[in-house]
Amino acid sequence: MAAFLAALLPLMMITWLINEKGSNNIRTEISKSILNMTRFYLDSLDKEADRISRYLPNYVMDNDLMEIATTGTAMSYYDRSRKILDIQRRLDLMKNSSPFIQEARAYVPLLERTILSSKYETSINEQEFKAMQQSAKLYEEPFVNWNGRIFITMQYPATSVKNPIYVVAVELSKTKIQEILTQISGVEGAQSVLLNLDRGWEAQSGKDSLLLERMKAFAIDKRDVKSGEGYETLNFDGKRYLTVYKYSKLWNSYSITCIPEANVLGPLQMYRMWFWVACILSVCIVLFFSYFLLKLIYRPLMKLVHSFRRMRQNMLEPITIDRGADEFGYLYQAFNDTVKSLRTLIEENYEQQIRNQRSELKRLQSQINPHFLYNCFFVLCRLIKSENQKEKAYQFCLYIGQYFQFITRNDEDDIPLELEVNHSRTYVDMQTICYGDRIQVRFEGEVPDLSVPRLILQPIIENAYEHAFGNMIQTGELWVHSKLHDNVFSIYVEDNGRGITDEEIEQLQTRLRQSQSRMEETTGIINVHRRIQLRYGEEYGITMSRSKLGGLQVGINLSTS
Repeated sequence: MAAFLAALLPLMMITWLINEKGSNNIRTEISKSILNMTRFYLDSLDKEADRISRYLPNYVMDNDLMEIATTGTAMSYYDRSRKILDIQRRLDLMKNSSPFIQEARAYVPLLERTILSSKYETSINEQEFKAMQQSAKLYEEPFVNWNGRIFITMQYPATSVKNPIYVVAVELSKTKIQEILTQISGVEGAQSVLLNLDRGWEAQSGKDSLLLERMKAFAIDKRDVKSGEGYETLNFDGKRYLTVYKYSKLWNSYSITCIPEANVLGPLQMYRMWFWVACILSVCIVLFFSYFLLKLIYRPLMKLVHSFRRMRQNMLEPITIDRGADEFGYLYQAFNDTVKSLRTLIEENYEQQIRNQRSELKRLQSQINPHFLYNCFFVLCRLIKSENQKEKAYQFCLYIGQYFQFITRNDEDDIPLELEVNHSRTYVDMQTICYGDRIQVRFEGEVPDLSVPRLILQPIIENAYEHAFGNMIQTGELWVHSKLHDNVFSIYVEDNGRGITDEEIEQLQTRLRQSQSRMEETTGIINVHRRIQLRYGEEYGITMSRSKLGGLQVGINLSTS
């Protein structure tokens, strides 16, 4: 999966970067193109307005207009009408000289009329006339804005101290300006505006008033930072707009064009959408691949791994073969064949261990120490000869019978621990008759209900009598006690013999560790240790250490489970 993602993610990232890079490049190129178009049309407006402003004095200094504005009331009606018609023709020529001129007019206060290019009977609007005068204009602007209409005016005389004799005004066509703005945007949903922030007038190509307010705020921001032209992305109403702006010094206005990015970058938006569809599809493919990877490979593999773990815990259970003739079906069948072979080998090995254990026990039973038997008979003869020892001789005969009955019985491999302890007490009672009060024996501790191999305690006690007390002059002590810790029940046999050193104890411990690789021709500790391990496992058996009494401590460790 990591390799799959490592191959897929870089490709998806490269695709995303190419799409974003292309989108940015196209956005930049379109913005530059619109900016160049804005420059062109705004420059055309500037040139046209400048041309009108420069040629306007030629019409202002018209002789007929001067004459009629100063002596119009003194003229005859015929002369005055003829001159007014001549002035109308010249105003009409001015109007037709530019498509941006909607109307050309002359305000003559003496006649109380406004001379238009196409209308003869007119009157003068005092408010309009006052708005056209020089005092109503800003010095740096050639334009006058009145009731949403844009004029270029010039008065005679040009001074603003005296009232003008007449005023010539050219009304610009806002419709033509709006056509220019529409040509700048040129995209469905786009909106352009020519915005004069100081005079508060605008000409726009669209009708979205909310967007217009946002464009005004945008223009104010650019004016505050004194930015003359540029382009950037504007966010409005959850949409992104490519926004191109340019400032005209002549008009003292900002030309701003907002184009919906979705309309311009439609194909790229579609590519971006397909990219995300491809990403979602890739995720689905990953999930689909993961599911079948989980079903066809991972789960069968984990099933096989868990089976091997159970095998390590000696749980030899076959695998249910739910696959066909594929690789896992072959592995399952091979695993089951291995389990079957292991079971056979374990059963054979277990049976061999049982046979070895029984042969060890029989060998131990057959290896009755003849010296012990001879000594028993000699002790019995001595007791019989003594007239006051007959009761003891009788008891001794009972002990001998119980002892050899237990030794020679071979129909049971395992016996209750209590029976083994009673047999050991019988042996101690026999030795007490032989040794008298020279050896003090103590049995302590409770005997649990356990089944143990026969003859594991008595040979240890016999070893103590033979090696610890055989040549001992002082009084001997024998302490048999037990302890239960977790699942291990330990029986300890301790003596106070002085004939064994620490080196000899270590040698005996080494012989115990190496006892599995050789057979000991003895009925003592090694024999018992090997039989306990055959019965319970290698972690059990006999341990040796220095006794608190000063002699040897032999621990018999048995499993309670």
